[in-house]
Amino acid sequence: MESEVQQLVEMGATAAQARAALKRHKDVMTAAERIFDGAFDDVVDEDGDVRMASASETREPPAAARLATPDDEGDSDVDHDEDAEDDDDFVDYDSDFEEKMDAQKSKSDIDPYAGVFFSKDRREEVIEVEEEPEVVYMPKANEQVKLMTQSEWMKGCPEGGEQSFLFSLYSQLSEGKCPCPSGCGYSVQRQKSDFFALYSSFPTYIEQLRGIIRKKCQRCSKEFCLACGEPIVDQQRLDDGSDGLFHCSNLQGVILGVGLAMLEQLYHDQTQNVASSSDGKGRITKRRKVETTPALDGDEDDDNYLTPPAQGKKLKIGIGYAGDQKEDTTGQAEALANQRQKDEKLGGLMQAVRVYLPSLHRQGGGRTSDYLVHPTALAHLRRRFNNICSSLLRNDSLTDMSDRSSVYFELFEWLETISNHEALASMMAMPIMVATSVKTNTLKKSSNGSPPLRERTIVYEGSSGPRELMEAIVIQANAAMKSLEGVKPAEMAPTEMTEEQKRVTNDTKGKAKEVATTPLSEENQKLAKFCHRILATAEAIDRSLRETKGDAFLQRLHASLPKIYSSSADDDVFVDVGLTEEATKKAYVDWATRVRFEYCDLTIPPVPQEGREDLVDEIPNYKTHFNNEARMLASQDIPKRSLAIAKELAVLTTNLPVAWDSSIFLRVDETRVDIIKALIIGPEGTPYQNGCYLFDIFLGHAYNQAPPSVKYMTTNGGKYRFNPNLYADGKVCLSLLGTWAGPGWVPGKSTLLQVLISIQSMILCDEPYLNEPGWANSAGTPQSAAYSANVRRMNVRTAMLGNLKAPPEPFGDIIRTHFRLKAKSVGIQLDEWLAQDDGRQTASDGAANFRGAANTSSNGLQADVQEMKRMLLELQKGGAGESTSV
Repeated sequence: MESEVQQLVEMGATAAQARAALKRHKDVMTAAERIFDGAFDDVVDEDGDVRMASASETREPPAAARLATPDDEGDSDVDHDEDAEDDDDFVDYDSDFEEKMDAQKSKSDIDPYAGVFFSKDRREEVIEVEEEPEVVYMPKANEQVKLMTQSEWMKGCPEGGEQSFLFSLYSQLSEGKCPCPSGCGYSVQRQKSDFFALYSSFPTYIEQLRGIIRKKCQRCSKEFCLACGEPIVDQQRLDDGSDGLFHCSNLQGVILGVGLAMLEQLYHDQTQNVASSSDGKGRITKRRKVETTPALDGDEDDDNYLTPPAQGKKLKIGIGYAGDQKEDTTGQAEALANQRQKDEKLGGLMQAVRVYLPSLHRQGGGRTSDYLVHPTALAHLRRRFNNICSSLLRNDSLTDMSDRSSVYFELFEWLETISNHEALASMMAMPIMVATSVKTNTLKKSSNGSPPLRERTIVYEGSSGPRELMEAIVIQANAAMKSLEGVKPAEMAPTEMTEEQKRVTNDTKGKAKEVATTPLSEENQKLAKFCHRILATAEAIDRSLRETKGDAFLQRLHASLPKIYSSSADDDVFVDVGLTEEATKKAYVDWATRVRFEYCDLTIPPVPQEGREDLVDEIPNYKTHFNNEARMLASQDIPKRSLAIAKELAVLTTNLPVAWDSSIFLRVDETRVDIIKALIIGPEGTPYQNGCYLFDIFLGHAYNQAPPSVKYMTTNGGKYRFNPNLYADGKVCLSLLGTWAGPGWVPGKSTLLQVLISIQSMILCDEPYLNEPGWANSAGTPQSAAYSANVRRMNVRTAMLGNLKAPPEPFGDIIRTHFRLKAKSVGIQLDEWLAQDDGRQTASDGAANFRGAANTSSNGLQADVQEMKRMLLELQKGGAGESTSV
């Protein structure tokens, strides 16, 4: 009996639970199933070993609830146990269309995760056990192979009753006899190497499996399947060379389990840049402690992959470094070739395994296993594929994804295949449980003399699901497509033809023929094709979710997805005066994230000529300093420039830095994506703190072989020089822009995002005095302190008060909401600055009067502070007692 007890212990049960179950159920498999069902949860070892949590201990949703889609990135910080009755903490996306019990039951039959509660706020601590794999020689393949251990087969974060299904199938296929279904008494001995041998390649595994799956009874000559024991009657399909492996759901479950394990290992080896693991140690999820305390989602960090320095750190020598124009590129071609080779290998394996995904649209019609999806297939897809999917979809570079199309096109095929099956579609909206920490425990001695077991405690936390992760890529794809289309020659409206023109044309309607559009270049077409594929995959997932889960489910899912707005219009965003500082900061970041990038109309309405109202300028004017340059390029199409802008905006849509300390907001003309305006909020801890600094940007004809044109606009009418690198005439002195000596723009590699962050962190710094080369060694001197005090006065008068009084287009709503949400913080900041002020008069040129004594007469700062506070109070009116609407 001890060997059976040890077997159950290795699966995660305690010794006491194992003995109690075996006393009642002599069969090990039956005992394990009853343990996993929770029948022996009340049995505890004398040593106080942690008992295994059953599926029944998983948090249960309300009666009508089944699947919760992802909430927004920053959800409630309230403990779930205390707020179990709070409907706002966990949204039930099915409750409004599961009105009838009959309908609910029929849905449950289709959706295997019906009744299981999913949330990005879940956190589970799981104890997993490592096992040493057995190594055997397979003569037909002529190779030594490892046999997948039970722990490796069952690893991952468990849901519902998955563990019992996994254990049952593994036990059934790795040991015991498979009797002839005719009842003649003949049987075939199953071996672990039949189904769980990890060959060097997946095709080898499939070939070996195909050779042993069909068995013939030596007594009655009946043929039956070694995986399920059922008779094989469809001879034609078995003889076609492949369909024999679609005979039953057992085959489907084991093929996908082994195939996904191989895929997971290959992806891990490639991403970690290490060889395949030599020890082959597996892990088994058996005992777990479910905690419902919300955990912060790691997605916010992904969005801010270039978060600016909070304190605006300075660069003593040289401003705006982005890479040496003469940098060594040796090895880049080799690295790219290696990456392509890896991608082809990964994509090839993904394609080979995808053949065995359940699909009702298979050529020739669905097979038995396509209709009867084995629960273990779903478990492996959720545990293994979802982690690979999550990693690939978190790529924030559309360019990189397009270059790695062999992997990403195959990934999209997987997503569409999964979403097209009614039993799998809900996985697209499920939060993905990701391992966030691993702690190795001490060795545990084995009772039967086998090698000691090593336990590891793994913490799994909810994160964005596949459809939510897809949305960030969808945003980038839409931005790229808009960029590819937005810089084409403007299509002129048809005009009336002259009589002479009518005579020499065949146009009897008297209208000029439309100007033919220039076709996209080959490289642009490649990007456009990739973007269309992204959009088609997202549409396919949405269509399947609508068909299987209903319109209400899809609407709620879409409400939680990130968006790019065409107009922010957030004047009604308030925060409750009673909110904690942490909650206020979260509200601000949520709002800023939502509106950091938008398209808008930057054209100036045309003014008809007097007496000729029918005549207007065909090329519009734009609200930018670079209006003339933009008009000159209105009728030109430059393919390389179009591609560069498409890639640039794809990144900017989701990667602009957003933080309480400092943020960057961008507005792009909806028809001319080369015309851009940027608003940078001065970083905390600098004399620019909370000021709003406006920049006009134009991506010229040579972009990105040449840097963009940037003009600084917050100058108090050309009077104030805020920084040695920000001139009163609007010049931005930055080596990256070619306006300052030093390492500059790297053609084809440097980006607008680098320019914006360089301005934010290197120019808007804590000691701007040091940006002047001759003063670079004057840190902490009275001159530097006086310079900063002067900048603070200019900041309050112009970048804060001036912009609040007369907000520059199109950032009026951004500026008002910025100051409304940070009113309390800004008020404290103003008091501190007023106390620190040296009393000198404000110098417009930045360094005029810092060597003299302080002026005792008023410099206007106190009056500006008082007026600013009054306007902050006005902004807060109407918001008292209201919660934030972000």
